[in-house]
Amino acid sequence: MERVQTAEHGETAEPVNSSPAEATPEPTPEPGPGSASAPGPAPGPPPLRPRHRVTAWATGLLMVVPALVAGCRALDTDATTPVPQLLSVLPWLTVPAALALLLAAAARRRALTFVAVLVLGATAWSAVPYMPQAVIPYGLPLARVKVLAANVEFGQGTGSLVDVVRRERPQLVFVSECDSACRSTLTRTFADALPHYADVRGEGSVGSILLSSYPLTDWRMIPAAMGMPGATAEIAGVPVRLQLAHPLPPVPGQVSLWKRELGRVADAVAAQRTGPMLVAGDFNASQDHAAFRAVLAAGGLQDAARRADRSRTPTWPMEGPPLPPFVQIDHVLVRDFSVREVRFLDLPGSDHRAVLADLDLRGPR
Repeated sequence: MERVQTAEHGETAEPVNSSPAEATPEPTPEPGPGSASAPGPAPGPPPLRPRHRVTAWATGLLMVVPALVAGCRALDTDATTPVPQLLSVLPWLTVPAALALLLAAAARRRALTFVAVLVLGATAWSAVPYMPQAVIPYGLPLARVKVLAANVEFGQGTGSLVDVVRRERPQLVFVSECDSACRSTLTRTFADALPHYADVRGEGSVGSILLSSYPLTDWRMIPAAMGMPGATAEIAGVPVRLQLAHPLPPVPGQVSLWKRELGRVADAVAAQRTGPMLVAGDFNASQDHAAFRAVLAAGGLQDAARRADRSRTPTWPMEGPPLPPFVQIDHVLVRDFSVREVRFLDLPGSDHRAVLADLDLRGPR
């Protein structure tokens, strides 16, 4: 070492060690094979980012209604409000269910995605058109019969109905919400073509009439808030039971009444389980409602639209915005008839489409 003397003060300064060997820090020893090290935290799923958390919540909300409605459909129950109302739009619930699946995938949560797949599958399965066990009529055709079912909305669509009847020439016409003016117009206009009728007289939605080119006997009425007349027609020498159906709609507050009146229709058809039968009208229920399917089961009936692969053609509401037609609640139900064709006809002035069924009455098997 050398001592350095400053020129100014004559003091001696300590030398600075500038040796490279001495300045190099001592390296940290590498852990050997037998060395123990502290375990780190176990890896786990990453926490949800705020955006993914919102997406997951939105997915859950979108699945609630489809899951509820598909569950009730699978359990064969209409439950209570809001289930009967939501069952009317069952096929459309596949849209939010599919959107929920996309959002679940975007959130990258496997469990949520799996649940969304189940909900979409159940909703799509529930929306498959319903058909009870088919009963094939084996007898030869005895007569061709055209049946028209129409709701004229408090008589406002009477003029349109007159035009349809003149053009299509049905042998049986089931008319709901036919007030006194409607009844007078129809019986007068078709006194020759449809001279026989059974009716329930009333104003607004109460009145109904069943017009027939065949003689009618055994007139009966199902007790209900709105008219539901019935009778027996003799067609090609065979007695055919006819029944007009028009139960109350399942609006909130009267779902129990709606079920009760559809139950009375089921009881009426169950009372005559053999022989040809036609039940037609505004059922205020779709094939997705358990109460409507109970009517089919009670009488061994087939929905003519389903037999013609037209069971998802909407008939209501037809008054335009804010809602397009989205549900079929007007039906022609048959027993011992085969179905040639079913068409749905617009009735200006009414909020319903009419159902025109071209049928063949079948003989004994």
